[in-house]
Amino acid sequence: MAKKKESTFVNMVVMLLLVSAVAATALAFVYQVTKKPIAKAKLKKDKKAVGLVVPKFNNNPVGESDTLRIDKRSELIFYPAKKDGKLIGVAVKTFSDIGFTERIKIMVGFSAEGKIYGTSVLEHKETPGLGDKMQKNKTTDIIENEDGSKDTTWWSKQFIGKTPKFKITKQDVKEPTNIKVSKDGGEVDAITAATITSRAFCDAINRAYIEFEKRQKK
Repeated sequence: MAKKKESTFVNMVVMLLLVSAVAATALAFVYQVTKKPIAKAKLKKDKKAVGLVVPKFNNNPVGESDTLRIDKRSELIFYPAKKDGKLIGVAVKTFSDIGFTERIKIMVGFSAEGKIYGTSVLEHKETPGLGDKMQKNKTTDIIENEDGSKDTTWWSKQFIGKTPKFKITKQDVKEPTNIKVSKDGGEVDAITAATITSRAFCDAINRAYIEFEKRQKK
């Protein structure tokens, strides 16, 4: 009887190992099959975002892009926008890990002078109806001016035209002074009930600008 139980146990272990091996092989196959299409889709999305956040250009920013590796899973990608060979702006693919859920990724564009020209959200998992309002298509509103004219506005529009500024702390760290939510002493009106997401958006922009400025000074 004991031998039969032992045999049954061995068979179960063997079957479990076989199932695990088949599942792992299947997952690896699916990953390899979908890897290139996913990368291609992301590149297409990045190209579109670059066009939305910098002035009109006639070079190939993606082909001239440069990557700054921060750690194993973090990087900033710089896309120079040029008109007839002259630099007119730089789009930066940047990120923040202080959002409400997971990492957010955005594309922010700076003019050659360092002013924010535009922003575009690339990836996020913030709360629908709250944090996702950092996306332009989630917050587009029509406002009526005193003269009766109407304008289209959205939450991230408030960043356009601003130049990020910083102060140096005693620890020799650059601390933002204007691109942060008003609750923290900055100039940014936070998304209602989504201050954490708003802070993350500002954090991503400031991270991009610090490196952008370093490159401009070279």
